[in-house]
Formats: sequence, C-alpha cells, structure tokens
Amino acid sequence: METTRRQWLVWGAGTMAAAAGVSGCAHAPVASTQGFFRQKIGKAHVVAVSDGVGRRPLAEGFVRNAPLAQVQAALAAQGLPTDTIDVPYTCFVLEVDGKRYLLDTGFADNGPAGTGQLHTNLRAAGIDPATIDAVVLSHLHGDHINGLRRKDGSLVYPNALVYLPSPEHAYWLDAARRDAAPEAARGGFLAVHRVFNNYPADQLRLYEPGLTVVGGIESIAAFGHSPGHTVLALGSGKDRFTYLADAAHFPALFVRNPDWQVQFDMDPAQARTTRHALLARMAQEGGLVGGFHFPLPSLGRIRKQGEGYQWVPQT
Repeated sequence: METTRRQWLVWGAGTMAAAAGVSGCAHAPVASTQGFFRQKIGKAHVVAVSDGVGRRPLAEGFVRNAPLAQVQAALAAQGLPTDTIDVPYTCFVLEVDGKRYLLDTGFADNGPAGTGQLHTNLRAAGIDPATIDAVVLSHLHGDHINGLRRKDGSLVYPNALVYLPSPEHAYWLDAARRDAAPEAARGGFLAVHRVFNNYPADQLRLYEPGLTVVGGIESIAAFGHSPGHTVLALGSGKDRFTYLADAAHFPALFVRNPDWQVQFDMDPAQARTTRHALLARMAQEGGLVGGFHFPLPSLGRIRKQGEGYQWVPQT
C-alpha cells in the first residue's frame, strides 16, 4: 500500500490519538442502555458486546469526499443528530464447539470516557473474560488492539492465543516504516508497539487473509481501511455471520453510501472498492452482518437500497 503524505496527515491525527487510547478525537461519554446482543447461528452463537460509545463532533472531513451538508442530510433522513455522531465500539464473541473466540478488543483502560466496558458487558452476557480461548484481530488500529494490554502493561487475556493478519503485522511492526512516517502518523505504530512489544511469542499466531484462522472462522482479505484489514466469517448461507470490522465503518453513512470514504481509511480508493464488493456479497448471501462501529444490536442483514445498501438490525 502506497500512502501519500496527504493521506498520512489525514489519518495521522486519528492514529496519534489511538496511541493514547482515543480513536479519532476526544469523545464525551454516551450512556448505553444495552451492552450485548446474543444470536444463534447454526450450532454456534454470536454475541455482540459493547466496549462503549463515544460522541464526536461531526465536522467537515469526517467523510472525506462528501460535503458536510450532504452528510448531515443523510443523517437527518434517518432521524439521527446532525452535529455529532455517537460512535459505537462493538466486539464479538463466537461460541463454537465449546470454545470462545473474541473478535477485536476495544480499549481496556486505555480509552476515552465511555469506553472500557467490554468486560462488564461480557459478564452481563454470561461470559467470564477468563474463558476467552483466543482473540482474533481484524487489523491493528488502536481501538481494535488496545484491549489486549492495560495501562500498567499487564495482559488482559494472559491465557488466550492472539491471531493477527500477517500483512498488518508486517506493516505496523516495521521499524524502518515507522521511522520514515511523518511525526503526525507515528501514533499508530506506537500503539502497536505498546501492545505487542514483549508479548509472549508463544501466544501470537499470524494468519494469512483468505485462509481459515481457527475454530472454523474464515478470513477474507478486505484491504484499504488499513494495509491488511481482514473480514472474519463463520457458517454458511442464512446461518453465516460476517464481521466487517471497519470495512463499512458507521453504517448510517457508509453502508448507505458505499462511495463515501471515512477519514480513517488509509487507502481510500481501495477501501471503496472493497466496501462495494463486500456489501454486494453480503446482500446476495443474506446472512448476518456486524461491524465494529455498528450500534447495538450490532447484528443485522444487508439489503440493496437505491445506489447503496441498508443495514437492517436483527430484532
């Protein structure tokens, strides 16, 4: 992935914030009345679990290729606020054959106000965090990995294996690339270094996007948002769950308008191509779909709607 200086600067502020535990900007806390949603698919269970919700001001540039007025109109048409966005952080647990696999981690105690609620909500869902057998990461942006290690350096899941996409590992842990990055963009590298420096090597596993990871969880290369961004899926047909991670970010904007590019996409053109392909596939397959920034219940189905798509939450 070739990243221009302009692209570095656009998402650099977000990655610098992520290194400090904030994704994209400072957030005010938003009350959450429901912390999880459980759904059976085939013989497995999918549990969407909130790590919290943050409120960010909606400004020009959040959607990098659409004017603010157009973005506000899209939100207003869906009955959503037009001056702020409540950004959810949603992880997923797959319960398969007596094993529990956590997809992405949220913040632990490294995040802004309103986050760090994953373990509280896991317990509310009847899941002891100590029973997580493996963590499967979609990519290595700070809000997806900070929950592996607390501020004091201790491991949040000391007995779990951690699976990382190999292209992400190669990109973010490349010291030469980190040192060559503009100062504004080094935060992303620092976040990865903080989490994975001296992480027990026998607990880390690299996986190749496109292959099965563990427990029947398939990986699908979905590059663009980051160099090795990967979608994860389980099951087949109507009994299939696909975790889009950040491929369609906030669904009210980027599922409805797949040409739109969130400011955190590192390669916007590739991310757009990926998003179109994934959403078309999800609409055709008809299975359950969730995403990291999808609001609870965070599980639903993709339907074609006009020039874009609609995410219909599960009830």
